[in-house]
Amino acid sequence: MLHLGLKKAMPYLLMVGLQCGSAGMYIISDATLKQGMSRYVLIVYRNAIAAISLAPFAFFFERQIRPKMTVSIFLKIMVLAILEPILDQNLSYLGMDLTSASFASAIMNAVPAVTFVLAVILRLEQVKIKEVRSQAKVMGTLLTFAGALIMTIYKGPIINFIWSQKASHFVQSNDPSDKHWLTGTLCIIVGCFAWSSFFILQSITVKKYPAELSLAFWICLMGAVQSAVLTLVAEHHPGVWAIGWNSRLLAPVYTGIISSGITYYVQGLVMKTRGPVFVTAFNPLCMIIVAILGSIILAEKIHLGSIIGATIIAIGLYAVVWGKGKDRLSPVQTLTDGKKVGAEELPISTADITKPAEEGTKIDKLVETSDGPMNILKLHM
Repeated sequence: MLHLGLKKAMPYLLMVGLQCGSAGMYIISDATLKQGMSRYVLIVYRNAIAAISLAPFAFFFERQIRPKMTVSIFLKIMVLAILEPILDQNLSYLGMDLTSASFASAIMNAVPAVTFVLAVILRLEQVKIKEVRSQAKVMGTLLTFAGALIMTIYKGPIINFIWSQKASHFVQSNDPSDKHWLTGTLCIIVGCFAWSSFFILQSITVKKYPAELSLAFWICLMGAVQSAVLTLVAEHHPGVWAIGWNSRLLAPVYTGIISSGITYYVQGLVMKTRGPVFVTAFNPLCMIIVAILGSIILAEKIHLGSIIGATIIAIGLYAVVWGKGKDRLSPVQTLTDGKKVGAEELPISTADITKPAEEGTKIDKLVETSDGPMNILKLHM
């Protein structure tokens, strides 16, 4: 009986542990950035370590299925590296530095809704307004954007928790968020759009290059190379590359291994038995954990507007994933080539980071039906 109970509880335990790992990514990254580490350097090391950790798995497990690299595929990989490691991670880290880790993790819950909007614009997603599932996706998207808007324009009073008075000021900061709150929010939102665009292009690329681990490796590698070039342009002091036995080493190692390798494996494992909706439904848990840890470890101030907006975003997220879940349960799906498959035969396109996976990174796995791509694996690079 104990073994059976543990087997049933295992998917829940794995997902809770995974969200704790993602929350750690936000906390460690935010602490490291506020202690002075260059976000450009952090991104270089993060993606380099992610590529190194993925390389052996991609080499040994996909030797027989890895297709030939073409110019077209390589160019798509380069664009994917620009969208995620360059734009999303840079803007998300900047926004986190100007606001807070808890705020950034809350806004990042809007990514599925943004992806839905872009998919509709590109006609990868069909909206049948008379169907309940489409209504849920539309209403969820509107709620998500409303929550993000509230968090942007309304801060409200500071909410003091029981542990707030004993919070450890691990990071010495003059709290620049009060001055740059709007700028930081806009950076995170633009990062969300870059991340969502990454999902769309990834669903297209993986059809031509159906070797998920290898694709993840190439994106991380190209992201590290491009980030290194950007760092050489933006940072002229060689001392920024220095790391020691502190958070400057912990942050890239943690985000590279935990938010890439382990997240990739665990979420893929759970999805095989419980499906993508189950995995996505745990995303707001990361936001809650980050808010609690951020107020304790980083002495972050949590405002009423953030709580209200984050709650609305979470409700909108659940509405969107519920609608997508109904897509998966529809009895017959029609593919673009005219063939029909049952719901249990949905075609899967795979390839994050990074959000670490994160609040934040980050290769993501997509399920693509006739109604378009859906983010089911947030793997922060």
